[in-house]
Amino acid sequence: MNDPLSDLTVIDSEEVRASDIPRALTAASILYEDGATQAFAENGKTVYVENGRPTLGEWYVDAEGQFCSFWPPDYRACYELRWLVEDERITGLRFRRGSYSAVGRYQFPGPDNAVKE
Repeated sequence: MNDPLSDLTVIDSEEVRASDIPRALTAASILYEDGATQAFAENGKTVYVENGRPTLGEWYVDAEGQFCSFWPPDYRACYELRWLVEDERITGLRFRRGSYSAVGRYQFPGPDNAVKE
């Protein structure tokens, strides 16, 4: 299996360093616990699919080193990102913003849900 994060050494719940956020997000598409999926492209585009309905947005790393997303027309939010590690392997990400939290698991290999231009 091709694991684009195999060279990183992290522990479960460790905060994702700002410099690793782009890699963490674009490593593979993500499957959330509620069944929604999300794919992040290197160009800052993202697609979130819930109940078969895609929503297109944008993502970036802000000046404070946080992952942020923008959903037109005007919703913007920033999240703390932490690694999900199981059996000494990075398997996904934890997203947290205030009282909101979500766990997303990577769908290796590669983004099956690649963001289209």
